[in-house]
Amino acid sequence: MPKGGPNAREFGENLAIQALGFLAQDPERLGRFLSLAGIGPDMIRQAAADPAFLAGVLDHIASDEPLLLAVAEHIGVKPEAVMRAHAALSGRHERDVP
Repeated sequence: MPKGGPNAREFGENLAIQALGFLAQDPERLGRFLSLAGIGPDMIRQAAADPAFLAGVLDHIASDEPLLLAVAEHIGVKPEAVMRAHAALSGRHERDVP
């Protein structure tokens, strides 16, 4: 993953969109996320255009290790890449990521 700058943010947004697609494959998972996010299914497309919402997707995933591992495997990246994408979208520096 690119370090810092616009490329890291773009990578983070793309990864978050893929992660959202993973959540959408399981109605229970998606329903839980949407409930926590406070939006309805009809608002997903509009919300996905907002970088803050995408950061929230990765925040949700990062807070649940089994989900983090499943998303990383589904996307084909290491869990650390998901965490770096989360840091890039949430405005944290990569060195802040464990």
